[in-house]
Amino acid sequence: VQLQASGGGLVQVGGSLRLSCAASGLTTRNTNVGWFRQAPGKEREFVVVISRVGSAYYADSVKGRFTISRDNARNTVYLQMNSLKPEDTAVYYCAAASRNYALSYLSESSRYNYWGQGTQVTVSS
Repeated sequence: VQLQASGGGLVQVGGSLRLSCAASGLTTRNTNVGWFRQAPGKEREFVVVISRVGSAYYADSVKGRFTISRDNARNTVYLQMNSLKPEDTAVYYCAAASRNYALSYLSESSRYNYWGQGTQVTVSS
């Protein structure tokens, strides 16, 4: 299984970016796929997850600004990030959880058994 995260970059406050998580070795429509992020000196934190049935669960800090979606034909999960803030600066990781859990349980990184390599997002003020 491989998860390839891409799409990060440098953007100004209020700008937008779209991250992609391309999967191989698993089918994203049958898997819970989440995004986490880790800022320098901080612990990894949950951002959002899309369940295998298509339900999404967002961290309060990104609700209303970020949107997760899935393209089954491309076996890819996207994270559209709008109205970016300096505190969104972090390395963003996508991860897959092959077991079924209640959505809120999928905010815990220990539920995920596959991780991508991360992509850097920097929001400048």
